[in-house]
Amino acid sequence: MYFWLSRFRNSLAVRVLLLTAVVLILCLGLHSWGTMHFLNKDNASKLSIEADRLSKTILLSARYAMMANSRSEIDQIVSDIAKHPDITSVRIYDKQGVIRFSNVQKEVGTQVAMDTPACSACHVTVPPKSALTLEERTRTFVVNDTELLGTITPIMNEPSCSVAPCHAHSTDHTVLGELELILQTGQAAVGLAAVQKKLLGLTGLIYILSVSLLVFGLRRYITTPIKQIINSTKRISEGKPSGLEELPRTDELGYLVDAVVAMEQAVAKKQVELDKKRQEYQYLFEQVPCSITVQDKDMRILKYNKEFAERFSPQPGAFCYEAYKGLSEKCPNCPLDKTFETGLPYCSEESRTNPDGSKAHWLVHVTPVFGENGEVVAAMEMGIDISARKRVEERLLTSEAKYHAIFNHIPNAVFVLDVEEYVILDCNDMAEHSYGFEPGEMHNTSFIHLFPTEEQDKARSYIKAFTALNRVRQKRKDSSAFYVDFRLSPAVYNDRNVLLVSATDVTDRLETEQKLIQAGKMATLGEMATGVAHELNQPLTVIKAASGFIMRKIKRSQPIDPDILSTMAEEIDSHVDRASQIIDHMRAFGRQSDHALERVNVNTVIESSVNMFISQLTLRGITVTLNFKENLPEILGVANRLEQVFINLLLNARDAIEEAEAEGKTEEKNITLRTYSTPRAVVAVVEDSGAGVPAGLSDKIFEPFFTTKKVGKGTGLGLSITYGLIKDFGGTIRVRNKKEGNGAQFTLTFPRSSSRRV
Repeated sequence: MYFWLSRFRNSLAVRVLLLTAVVLILCLGLHSWGTMHFLNKDNASKLSIEADRLSKTILLSARYAMMANSRSEIDQIVSDIAKHPDITSVRIYDKQGVIRFSNVQKEVGTQVAMDTPACSACHVTVPPKSALTLEERTRTFVVNDTELLGTITPIMNEPSCSVAPCHAHSTDHTVLGELELILQTGQAAVGLAAVQKKLLGLTGLIYILSVSLLVFGLRRYITTPIKQIINSTKRISEGKPSGLEELPRTDELGYLVDAVVAMEQAVAKKQVELDKKRQEYQYLFEQVPCSITVQDKDMRILKYNKEFAERFSPQPGAFCYEAYKGLSEKCPNCPLDKTFETGLPYCSEESRTNPDGSKAHWLVHVTPVFGENGEVVAAMEMGIDISARKRVEERLLTSEAKYHAIFNHIPNAVFVLDVEEYVILDCNDMAEHSYGFEPGEMHNTSFIHLFPTEEQDKARSYIKAFTALNRVRQKRKDSSAFYVDFRLSPAVYNDRNVLLVSATDVTDRLETEQKLIQAGKMATLGEMATGVAHELNQPLTVIKAASGFIMRKIKRSQPIDPDILSTMAEEIDSHVDRASQIIDHMRAFGRQSDHALERVNVNTVIESSVNMFISQLTLRGITVTLNFKENLPEILGVANRLEQVFINLLLNARDAIEEAEAEGKTEEKNITLRTYSTPRAVVAVVEDSGAGVPAGLSDKIFEPFFTTKKVGKGTGLGLSITYGLIKDFGGTIRVRNKKEGNGAQFTLTFPRSSSRRV
């Protein structure tokens, strides 16, 4: 019984039928209620109209009697009308509310209050209303269980009343009184009730007929086809043909049948694909290049793939710790325990010793397998062989240790800098030792702070612009200064862009070079002695002549013309300044120069160098020609040292010309110095008319202590020092014999200060 009740309750047809029945009840009930409501309103409206028509008929019947003021006739009319069975009472009020005529004689002459229903309709406002609608003049009420309809009709003041000679009323009065008529509505209600009863019966009949037709239609066109479709889907789920070909397919259920047939075909196709995928996944499970096992809560292996079988050769029903590691109990910190306990995946690294003595390592990933109720029923373990990676890691650690040892034992200081802020990320032991810091103390400090304070801003731009910096002044932790050569190179360190800086301490070498350069300067000053003596002799001669003239004039007591005295004083002053400049120039040239580079104009340096020897060269009959390019770009160098370069070249040119003259190889005695520039360099050329460089010696003349001069004529340091100074300024020097005529040509190339970059 319960089965049939449950089936009846869950039936779609029953639900549709109940829903339709409820909808019909609501719609038909609403229709019936609306119809009866309309009939009630229509009946009430008709009664009101009939009562109003009857009231107006009574007034018309009594009009003549009222104009004749025949009270007895009016009483008779009222009495006769009240005898009708549906009329309860007839009253005529004057405008003061006094009942003048009534079918109830005892009411005649009584006055009613203005708030009674008969009067309040007009007297609700001040002044009283002179016109009322039918709805305002009609009311319904119940007396002794009898429903009554009351209507009032105003008696208007007509011209025949206001001008009649008998009882004329004032023309100011619009309403003279009113007629109240009260009717019984019982008969009309009885007739209306009969109509409503018939209407309800018709509605019930329509409802029963509609439900019956719905039951038949649902069973014929919905329930039976749906049952057939349900049975067909069951056959489809069992893998059998649906058998839906016989069902009609012209309506919506036909579309459903088409959909079920399409579903049957799609399911068949999907089943084929599913079988294919199952085979593919089984193949992948077996052929995947890592070992895979499925284990229960007891750690017993339920399934495993081909890779696991080949690597570990498990016995049927073996535990995982037996198959993997040959142990008799589970491993400590087993990831399987954690997965079964928390239901989360875990990862670990495992290892074992193979039977051949080699070490095997694998990475283990454990993932839970959940049952229907969400509990962990098994775990899938995947092992990835990382033995080769482990061996590479071991070799990498060995390599890192080796290269770290090399890094720390490099004889130069090495820094790893951040490319943006130049923070020291790492440095070797030699760097900490060279700068006087404790191990690790330089890490995360600014590399710029190792420069003198006044050079730190310049150092940032130099580091960004150059790949090599020579003779850079640095300061140790105790603020003592020393000089280094920097080599800078971009690199990648711990996956970030860095700058590698190698620093070589050149303090001792610079001191040695400085001594050699100073020795060369002293030798040059000796060479300059003759020229300087001649240069100083001329201003001294002028001063001597002027002073002798003044002394003679004084001894003779002769006056000196002021203009002559002023001219002589100016000459003495100018020649004293000239002598002072010569001495200052020699003093500046002779002192040791600083290593800091500055912007230098090559034309100015060459002109200064020539001025120191021009007198000496002129005395020897050598002509010096200067061919300078105007607005020559500046270079980075040291003016004092660059001057020594050109002095050495001038002295070599002088000696070459004199040797060629002595050997009769040339009669010309010319030295030419010219300058020009390229987009990236400044070039100076020194040419002479000597014998030139002997064949095969072009590469040797810049070597220390090598000279082609006779014994006692040279030290072999001039060109060597020149070569070193030019290299310090980032330049080059080349020598070749001139193509036309005799003589050598030295070409010096310096990078422009604005074009020196990495």
